[in-house]
Amino acid sequence: MKRRKFITLLSGAAVAWPLAVRAQQAALPVVGFLGASAPDTGRARAFHLGLKETGYVEGDSVTILYRWAENHVDRLPELAADLARRRVAVLASFGNAPALAAKAATTTVPIVFGAGEDPVRSGLVASLARPGGNLTGISILSVELVTKRLELLRELVPAAAKVAVLVDPAAPVTETMLREVETAARSMGLRAQILNARSSGEIDAAFATLARERPDALFVGSGFLLNSRRVQLVHLATLHKVPAIYSSRESVEAGGLMSYGPSLTDAHRQIGGYAGRILKGAKPADLPVVQASKFELVINLQTAKMLGLTVPPSLLATADEVIE
Repeated sequence: MKRRKFITLLSGAAVAWPLAVRAQQAALPVVGFLGASAPDTGRARAFHLGLKETGYVEGDSVTILYRWAENHVDRLPELAADLARRRVAVLASFGNAPALAAKAATTTVPIVFGAGEDPVRSGLVASLARPGGNLTGISILSVELVTKRLELLRELVPAAAKVAVLVDPAAPVTETMLREVETAARSMGLRAQILNARSSGEIDAAFATLARERPDALFVGSGFLLNSRRVQLVHLATLHKVPAIYSSRESVEAGGLMSYGPSLTDAHRQIGGYAGRILKGAKPADLPVVQASKFELVINLQTAKMLGLTVPPSLLATADEVIE
């Protein structure tokens, strides 16, 4: 082969090779992830693990586009619409607000959600067994755990007679949660004092009431506001020296006393697994909404000592994690 012809062929191959690589990369399926909070590497890793368990590795066999609302719920519709315009193969979300934003953005892109409220009652799916439409996901079951949280709080503070219950009345889950609280408290001989808070300022006001009324313990409800203001809540509970139980471990990691609820990290793994199944061809309408598979009790021993509490050995033995 003549030298000039060889160089021409080599040059053509050099141009064609990166084009082929780019084409291969462009062919990777794209998964969109919509979150209401700030970027969370721990939950992102868990989502990756769920995808990996179904054969998808980010950058190798799947591309992931993240959109985080940074605790600005009003941004969710815009972020969901952006992912829908990009025609992602699956749109994953965590929390009812992101899931509802995703549902409003598209009727064709498959959506996998993690929901702390009743997915049927909130309008995400037609039923748990047969979701219908383009949505399915994981139910976090926050309301159904109310009785267990009160029991744990009573075990830690056995002399408690009056429990303050802090809720966001605007959260969709609150009405059902309060019914559960009142029923459980009555069965345990506890008096429940309801404190409402729709904002950071109202949280401060609720704790001012708590300081006057001096309840024996505090039950912190669920919902976006209370979860996003966990540092403020933990600080005020410590300041007023009131034993409190929360719904998520993040509050205990921030210095809170105790939490019991579904592992949100593991729920993200489950969401990733469902997203992977859809990438393999499953349809959301055929995948039932499943319950969170892992629940955890987390106790902050340092906070207990600060409050002058002795954690019963039986409670320590059943804890999934003790922060010392």
